[in-house]
Amino acid sequence: QLQLVESGGGLVQPGGSLRLSCEHSGFSLDRYGIGWFRQAPGKEREGVSCLSSGEDTTYYADSVKGRFTMSRDNAKNAVYLLMNNLKPEDTAIYYCAQAVPRWCGGAWVGASPWGQGTQVAVSS
Repeated sequence: QLQLVESGGGLVQPGGSLRLSCEHSGFSLDRYGIGWFRQAPGKEREGVSCLSSGEDTTYYADSVKGRFTMSRDNAKNAVYLLMNNLKPEDTAIYYCAQAVPRWCGGAWVGASPWGQGTQVAVSS
């Protein structure tokens, strides 16, 4: 059964860091891309980062380039999002999901099912 579970969110001051985790099951990252997405209040969900199938390439939204780093641990069936130099505009619920297309490219979207997400709040 396809399942993704996010964790690691919290409240952090501007300039701080958080590492989000996504445990996935029911599919292989050798065949599917996987991405991090976020949805801020009153806004549409947007792609933050994407790891292409086979771990060839990682893509980032312009707004997080140089601050966020996506990685994976095959042994734990997990992917991570290390977020540094957080800004108030990073406040959102963060989700992980399979990415479409699987090679990510310049623009990717998430495919159901979606997890419950993890809340990130950046505030002083």
